[in-house]
Amino acid sequence: MRQQVKGVNRYKELVNIFITLKQLSNQDEASLLDREFSRHYKWYRQGDYFFRCLEENTSGKRVSLMAFYEGALAGCCHLLYESNYPYFRDENIPEINDLNVFPAYRRKMIASKLFDELEKIASYTSSYIGLGVGLYQDYGNAQRMYGKRGFVMDGRGITYKNNKVQPGQSVTVDDDLLLYLIKELDRQVEL
Repeated sequence: MRQQVKGVNRYKELVNIFITLKQLSNQDEASLLDREFSRHYKWYRQGDYFFRCLEENTSGKRVSLMAFYEGALAGCCHLLYESNYPYFRDENIPEINDLNVFPAYRRKMIASKLFDELEKIASYTSSYIGLGVGLYQDYGNAQRMYGKRGFVMDGRGITYKNNKVQPGQSVTVDDDLLLYLIKELDRQVEL
């Protein structure tokens, strides 16, 4: 068992050499994200999304972390200080939002490194962090990852477009049908 733990820790050390994170901070980076997302995902349409993210990073409403693997952009994830989900917003729970790792870079611990950093950032201002996850099969890997990282259901049921789904109500099973999860954090104290 001890040998296995050593091997896992060594693997993590090696992976960390290849992965770097950077907060979105300028127009060129927003353009890079816009261009690369449209190249990697058919569902993404170029526009002003990452430029709006840049504005929110500048104003302190959001932290957008770009992940690079061996110097190439590999994905992005955000921390929203004011969630669109009413419960998180009312309780001042920051939300991890819109995790995307490009297909060629998956299974390289990039998502875990993004989460480690976003959880650390959130722990300076909150005892909890939350996220929403889709309910159909395309979200299966994310659902498993979130459970392994200690996220649990918030106990408020499912939402559609951030509104509670009532018993007997019909909703469309799409990217807006979410279950929200929460995780308790070890609070950090800035020195």
